[in-house]
Amino acid sequence: MWWDSWSDLARVVLVGTSAYAALVLLLRVSGKRTLAKLSAFDLVVTVALGSTLATILLSADVSWAEGVVALALLAGLQLAVSWATTWLPGGRSVVTARPSLVLRDGVPDTTAMRRQRLTLDEVRQAVRATGAGGFDQVAAVVLESDGTLSVVTRDQVGDGYALSGVPGWDAR
Repeated sequence: MWWDSWSDLARVVLVGTSAYAALVLLLRVSGKRTLAKLSAFDLVVTVALGSTLATILLSADVSWAEGVVALALLAGLQLAVSWATTWLPGGRSVVTARPSLVLRDGVPDTTAMRRQRLTLDEVRQAVRATGAGGFDQVAAVVLESDGTLSVVTRDQVGDGYALSGVPGWDAR
């Protein structure tokens, strides 16, 4: 079907514009954390927000008010989870993966890499991106909870405090 009516198009424009404005307002109110690098939970919320916005735009069965309440609910749940991960002991571990040490003192941990589905080529790429030419220059490579690889060279390790809490590093 190519065309229904002008009123359907007008509804999409009017409801879409106001729903979009409401979503932008909710994201601004909910803070930077909602738009930060995505954990698995953040990704789910982001996809749900997009799906909800699309439903508001395209389904005449969902009123603008219902849609905005759904968007507010998702933003509120995101705030609640971010609060819980900040203030409750162990709250972060429920929704966020712990970092994994995949290279220590120049030696790759193949067991950890296999467990994290990470290849040696990906670790090499991360090391090269820091400007290091070899693993012998690297104190640690950490697969962070957001999926990025952090490389700490031997020159940068200092007292190692930034690596505390990474399983496998504390055993030094």
